[in-house]
Amino acid sequence: MRLQSIRTLAIIAAAFVAGLACEAKKPAAAAPAPAPAVTNPAPKQDDKIIKIVSSLPRTGSAKAQTDTIVNGIQMALEEAGNKVGNWEIKYEDLDDATAAEGKWTPEKEAANAEKAIKDLDVMVYIGTYNSGAAKVSMPKLNQVDLLMISPANTWPGLTKPGKGEAGEPEKYRPTGKVNYTRVVPADDIQGVVGADWAKKLGAKKVFILDDREVYGKGIADLFEARAKDIGLKIVGREGIDASAQEFKPLMTKVKDADPDLVYFGGTTQTKAGQIAKDMVAVGLKVMLMVPDGCFEDAFIESAGADNLNDRTYVTFGGLPPEKLTGKGKDFVDKYKKKHGKEPEGYAVYGYEAGKIALKAIEMAGKKDRNAIREACLKIKNFDGALGKWSFDKNGDTTNRTMSGQVVKKGKFEFATMLGDED
Repeated sequence: MRLQSIRTLAIIAAAFVAGLACEAKKPAAAAPAPAPAVTNPAPKQDDKIIKIVSSLPRTGSAKAQTDTIVNGIQMALEEAGNKVGNWEIKYEDLDDATAAEGKWTPEKEAANAEKAIKDLDVMVYIGTYNSGAAKVSMPKLNQVDLLMISPANTWPGLTKPGKGEAGEPEKYRPTGKVNYTRVVPADDIQGVVGADWAKKLGAKKVFILDDREVYGKGIADLFEARAKDIGLKIVGREGIDASAQEFKPLMTKVKDADPDLVYFGGTTQTKAGQIAKDMVAVGLKVMLMVPDGCFEDAFIESAGADNLNDRTYVTFGGLPPEKLTGKGKDFVDKYKKKHGKEPEGYAVYGYEAGKIALKAIEMAGKKDRNAIREACLKIKNFDGALGKWSFDKNGDTTNRTMSGQVVKKGKFEFATMLGDED
């Protein structure tokens, strides 16, 4: 009985092993077919409409300035009857700022760029206001040949090889094409003429501050390099935390360095007004120089006129509204009639950007992003509100006009031409 049991068990085991072998030879069962992806229908173009969008900080302390830029864009489009050829031009005003931050954010700028990309009726993207924001949207828009026209970016690295950080501007051009243009002169001009002006004002010792952002630190670096070249003594350099509420300890340190002039590379939004207040609060009543990021009434309001009058100097890429001539003066007159007040400094750049957008669409003659991009870069001897100028191969304006303003009686007052026009 035991022997029989052993034989029986052996037969069962052999059968089991054979069964496993047969099972292993069977082809694997086919995986169930994946469910079809749920997709939205591809967006379609409207053959009768071309859209132009702008992306600017429409929330926070820059709003007064960007209000006038938007007004300028709208005036340019209205003068054309909101039409180019057979196309109706529709304009959308996008905000790249948040109420929480009070200024532009990378997330909002990226979202604006993505929105423009997906809307196949959008042919032109006017923006950005801040150079740091441009770094976010430029490579995105470049990949779809969407033309950018900035009315305010001044960081040289966005366009000029060898003038910015490593990899600039190539990293903003993943396709190898240029799709970004600007109608305002860059900081490689403004930083230099600022230092030259400081010396002409009688400064010998300078303390340099910056807001650690792309625009502010960049222009401060350019100012410093030129200052050293022309014999100005740099008695200190500090970056500020723009989220701080006040800077009195830092201003005390600046005062101890005994400068003739304080240069701040930054904007109204990164606390230029508070710096001016705290300089006076600690008894530091020397000259203060700031770049065009502070050329707005909000700077005077935030600092208080008494803290700025007769000692605050502002460089600006171009001429202030009251000094514009020809088509520029015509724009200012029409602006005042329409809006009942003087435009701020960058309004005319918004107007010029709008005019350039229309010109590029007209020259292209078809609703095609790449054709419009190519047409814009071919614009030469454009006779506009900023005078007669062209785009160079990098998308920069050939206009190099620079000016200096001083704060008197709580207002900006034209002081001098700078640089090539000086």
